[in-house]
Amino acid sequence: MSEPIERVHVDLGERAYEVLIGAGLLGQAGRLIAPLLHVPRVAIVSDATVAGHHLAALKAALAQEGIEADSLELPPGEATKCWAQLETVCSWLLDRKVERRGIVIALGGGVIGDLVGFAAAILRRGVRFVQIPTSLLAQVDSSVGGKTGINTPHGKNLIGAFHQPSLVLADTGILATLPRRDLLAGYGEVVKYGLLGDAAFFAWLEANGPKLAAGDPAARLHAVRRSVEMKAEIVVRDETEQGDRALLNLGHTFCHALEAATGYSDRLLHGEGVAIGCALAFELSARMGLCSQEDPSRVRAHLREMGMKTDLSDIPGELPGTDALIALMGQDKKVLDGKLRFILARGIGEAFVTSEVEPEMLRQVLDG
Repeated sequence: MSEPIERVHVDLGERAYEVLIGAGLLGQAGRLIAPLLHVPRVAIVSDATVAGHHLAALKAALAQEGIEADSLELPPGEATKCWAQLETVCSWLLDRKVERRGIVIALGGGVIGDLVGFAAAILRRGVRFVQIPTSLLAQVDSSVGGKTGINTPHGKNLIGAFHQPSLVLADTGILATLPRRDLLAGYGEVVKYGLLGDAAFFAWLEANGPKLAAGDPAARLHAVRRSVEMKAEIVVRDETEQGDRALLNLGHTFCHALEAATGYSDRLLHGEGVAIGCALAFELSARMGLCSQEDPSRVRAHLREMGMKTDLSDIPGELPGTDALIALMGQDKKVLDGKLRFILARGIGEAFVTSEVEPEMLRQVLDG
């Protein structure tokens, strides 16, 4: 019996595309990508770790449809999202004479998806690309919506472009190869969707999150599909983050500052920072009287039950002081007219964007 495939349509007019979700999609990649091709050739960019697990299977699936594939492997890790590797990818694609109507495949997690998507955005002023996200974080968040970019010492994703993919293939069976820490980091983004706009989904996660972590295929499929549905709805309303799309950054103002403070290293994975950031955002909301005191406790309780980081003290090593963290927040892309913008909540599933945060209240939350 074939595995179920879920479809989420991202309705952006001429740039609309499908997100396909299900186990076994990697083996069908040739059949699914072939209709996009003008010539039977693609360029694949991956990282060494992901390539070791999945590149051969992808090339075999493409070969079944007579599609030639060149591939480039980059070092794994957040540090790969940098100017030097962007130049490497662009030069490699130009060496292979990738045309505007060609297809570049990003095979990997959020780092590869963001970097390769940005290279596709600027190469020949825009070539098409396909996202094959291999991490939970990438499947539920970074592969959908067209945000691409790289990091600099000034902050995360400050150099980038909006460039929508032509297709996203989220193979939930691939998640079985993820180390537990990476899976749970991705779960931080899943929880975010429930917290920002769907209290019923958060309640479902409270009941089913442990099954998802333990490998239950149906739980993983549902969590990815619902997350992608929510992201697609918001992206269609606000593609370039002029309003509602900022809600997707719940927890990220804290997270991005913490990632910069830890040097984009494996001290803190992105999804771990999101989880801590969500807990801090709810703590700040409660202190400001926006939501009940029970809400941050409930958020932390679920994250702890899942074995996730919830507090600054959970990050190994020394962190900069409160003033330095607030300064790093000042580089956030959501800063508007010099004022920090936060995504806060009136309750679970009720997030909103505001610049009205008292500095002293923020300090208290960061000081613990």
